[in-house]
Amino acid sequence: MADPTGGVGGLLMVGIWFSVGSGGIMVASEGMDGALPTYRHEIGSNVQDGFPTNPFFPRCSKASTEFFFSTLHQPPPHFPTNNWYKGCVHSLSSNLPSSSTHKAAMELVTPAIEKMGGREGIRRNSTLICAPIMADTVDQMLIQMNSAKSYGADLVEIRLDSLKGFNAREAIQTLVKLSPLPTLFTYRPTWEGGQYNGDEESRLDALRLAMELGADHIDVELQAVDDFNNLIQGDKPTKCKLIVSSHNYENTPSVEELGNLVAKIQSTGADIVKFATTAVDITDVARVFQITAHSQVPIIAMVMGEKGLMSRVLCPKFGGYLTFGTLEHGKVSAPGQPTIRDLLDLFNFRQLGPDTKVFGIIGKPVGHSKSPLLYNQAFRSVGFNGVYVHMLVDNVKNFLDTYSSTDFAGFSCTIPHKESIVQCCDEVDPVAKSIGAVNCVVRRQSDGKLYGCNTDYVGAISAIEDGLRGPGVQNGVRGSSSPLAGRLFVVIGAGGAGKALAYGAKEKGARIVIANRTYDRARELAEIIGGEALSLADLSSYAPEEGMILANTTSIGMQPNIHETPISKEALKSYALGRLMNNMRDLQGYLHLRNYLVRSWQNIDCCGPFTLKLEALKQYVVY
Repeated sequence: MADPTGGVGGLLMVGIWFSVGSGGIMVASEGMDGALPTYRHEIGSNVQDGFPTNPFFPRCSKASTEFFFSTLHQPPPHFPTNNWYKGCVHSLSSNLPSSSTHKAAMELVTPAIEKMGGREGIRRNSTLICAPIMADTVDQMLIQMNSAKSYGADLVEIRLDSLKGFNAREAIQTLVKLSPLPTLFTYRPTWEGGQYNGDEESRLDALRLAMELGADHIDVELQAVDDFNNLIQGDKPTKCKLIVSSHNYENTPSVEELGNLVAKIQSTGADIVKFATTAVDITDVARVFQITAHSQVPIIAMVMGEKGLMSRVLCPKFGGYLTFGTLEHGKVSAPGQPTIRDLLDLFNFRQLGPDTKVFGIIGKPVGHSKSPLLYNQAFRSVGFNGVYVHMLVDNVKNFLDTYSSTDFAGFSCTIPHKESIVQCCDEVDPVAKSIGAVNCVVRRQSDGKLYGCNTDYVGAISAIEDGLRGPGVQNGVRGSSSPLAGRLFVVIGAGGAGKALAYGAKEKGARIVIANRTYDRARELAEIIGGEALSLADLSSYAPEEGMILANTTSIGMQPNIHETPISKEALKSYALGRLMNNMRDLQGYLHLRNYLVRSWQNIDCCGPFTLKLEALKQYVVY
């Protein structure tokens, strides 16, 4: 069976089957007629079951109702699901006796459709968001649990090992009774990464008690599950789901080893399989995707650490049972957990499904990037079925070779990979070839080939020109000549971004100076561009004229050291836009999209893996 990451899968288990192909993963329960995706089937069934109760339904023709039921569950892959259901209802009610009756029918059903998805719109997946609750007291836990509900979580993981000096029966009874959400009880020992350091008998008995008192889920470690099963002697309430878990804090094993681990967990009688590994490299996540996509039992599979972020965000695409989302940044129960708000508002978590296209920003570091915020908001605004994530990449070739499926549709590229990625592309546009650096890679859907281009200089140069022209004049509205013509333009850095910006400024008629820590690299780029070279150490005393332009394309000034500058603040006084262009990497995304997307509302070529058409805000065109 083909694997969505581009590799080869083939784990066969029991319960649910997955069909993985070029169109994405289709999931169907045993006995279901056909390979209808579960996430659409559930939502469509709600509409199908609810609309006949509409008083206007009996007045619709037989032909229109038959068409309604035949098309309801078949939204096109990239069509916003809630709009599809509204369209089906619109078509069904369009043959009612009068326009006023038709309008009344639509007004009656539309709120019900909207309500099914809450603030995020209709859900395209059934993957849950679980909020870890860790506090010293039961009262503090209850406060956190209510916050989790207000933030949009589906259930709460109550970490009993974080409580201080509690009575197990009283605490668990209170937490179950007063929880605003379904519960998952975990009592993690220190030997599995938790805080509990007492005797096993008391710990397992507390979990048994949680099950007895009405917990919806309990988590028992694989190493302890035999003892737990002996304790309960098969006496488990039907309501309570047993999660059997395993945590690897060192690495991510091979697919074969992970498959064996899943089989071992299944053999214990687990209702839900859970394992968490550690990402040494971002390519480790692909192995976990393979296991998740081919699992035929409910599975929770996470890769811990910043390099494992994709495993947490994309688990709806690959069929994961749940992901963990924290209440606040930094307050995590395992490394790499995003917040609930990031999952819902940044990554559009409820809208992800098997056919979601994946985009991302490749770099090291990359966590500071605002690109996911910009692109995911744009995706959401036009109903495009895609998600854009941070991708912390060490070796760009290994990354692209691993994630070779067309589901991984495009990437923005930042420090330090802009030059090395050129060799990974099947085709590179002339500008990128001249610069010797690529910041945008698109995987052609027809043949999977990688096309690279460079748009670094477009947004940055436009932003500089707008700044020089003054307030109220953007994108060269006043006159056709560039205000950069004849200016002395100093670029700090001779890497991919530096090359792109120097190229763009040269094209506008600027005089170029390249400054770099390593003088030889500065000289090499200056010779190619036709400019002057300086060492970075000499730059602070370099002030041949007033009104120069300074563009910093190095990592100096990046998060978290945002107050650092490549030259002294005194030396910045010689530059017209020294303050503006410090840390160009943030501006290439922020200023480009802000100036063109927010203020101009025109067609733009963004520095990302797609072209955004804003004439009618209808769609993205992915090249």
